Order: sequence, then structure tokens, then C-alpha cells
Amino acid sequence: MTDTAIAWDTYSRQRPERRPTNARGETTWFNWTQYADHGPGAELLEAPAGGRVLDLGCGKDGNAAYLAALGMEVVGVDVSPKQLAAAHERRGQMPGLALFQADAVSFLREDRVGFAAGYSVYGAVWVTDPALLLPAIRERLRPGGRLLFSQRPPVEGCYGCQASYIPRGADEDPLVVKRWDYEPNAWECLLKAHGYTDVDANVLPAPTGRQTTGTLIVRASTPR
Repeated sequence: MTDTAIAWDTYSRQRPERRPTNARGETTWFNWTQYADHGPGAELLEAPAGGRVLDLGCGKDGNAAYLAALGMEVVGVDVSPKQLAAAHERRGQMPGLALFQADAVSFLREDRVGFAAGYSVYGAVWVTDPALLLPAIRERLRPGGRLLFSQRPPVEGCYGCQASYIPRGADEDPLVVKRWDYEPNAWECLLKAHGYTDVDANVLPAPTGRQTTGTLIVRASTPR
């Protein structure tokens, strides 16, 4: 497999910049889905004001910046130095927001403070072995802490560890990374097997129109 930092640096160069404002004219906002102005917002996290929240695969920090603007203490982790550099260039040092370059499992094993909530929006939960990541997250969530993640639903019949391809130049082979695709009931079983409670996994339909691919949104808690 490709070095993950190189792969996600390459991916970051292909992604369009986030819009300056959303449909409501806001300069920061939270979006779980791949569609603009669609779906629920940060209320799903149920994080307390001033709570410490972890963004697993923060990218250019769009969601994390929104939570920091609400007064939360947000820690963003991403393996791509180019994504994090773009975040710093956009906002500089934003109060309440700290960004770290690391893979999710390594960071969680080193952190000792703990979190009220953790989330991944098409991020680390999708591209990290759940057998390693789910227990690492659970150990760092406080009692009753929330874990939420969103990603593309699986293609029928393609479950478990899959190859994901990141294109490069016309004369270069694509970069290959791993992702983990499961149907909602399989995610529910995995999370419960790793000690999570109040687990719920559903596919949010795409907006009305020509789009057909919805967004898988998974919610879980740690025991109180």
C-alpha cells in the first residue's frame, strides 16, 4: 500500500476549496455529508459547551473551526501535512483549535486527557482498521462520550477492507489506500463488540435530484 501521508497529500491537491460561505451566509459550519447545505449539524455530537472534542481526519479543518467558534476545545488530527498547512494558512492560530499531524491510532495512544466526543467525516474511521481504531477511541472517550462518523455507504457485496484509488498524472499509476466499508447493521455489531452502547447506524438519503448515493451516519456512546 502507498504511504498514507503521500496519498492524502495527493488527494488534498485534487479537492476543491470549501466555499467562503454556506447557503445561510455563515463562514463556518458543520457538514456530515458530501453535499452542500444538506443533513444535520453539530447537534448530533451532543458535546457540552467548552467540551474537548476530537476530529479524526480533520483535513483543512472546516468542521473543527466551526466547533471552536462555538467555544469548544477542538483537537484536529490528520496524517497529511499539506492539509494541515492549508488549514493554518487559512486561519492561523484559532483560539480553541489545535491541529496535529499524526495517524489516528498513534495519537490516541499518546493522548492522556480524554474527550467528550470524537467524530470523523469521511475521515480516519473510514480509512483505519476498526479493530485498532475503535478500542483506541473508546479508551479516550469519557464516560457517556459520543463517537460519530460519516462516510459513503458500501457498494453492495464489497464489504470489509477495500482498496481505494487516488488518481495521479496521466502516466502514473494511482495511489492505493485502504478503506473499511460495512453495512449499517455490521457497524452496529462492530461497535457493540468493542464496548460501545446506544449504537445507531443509518443511511441519510441524498438531496432530492439526480444524486443517488446517500451518506452513512453512525452514532455510538461509551458506557456511563
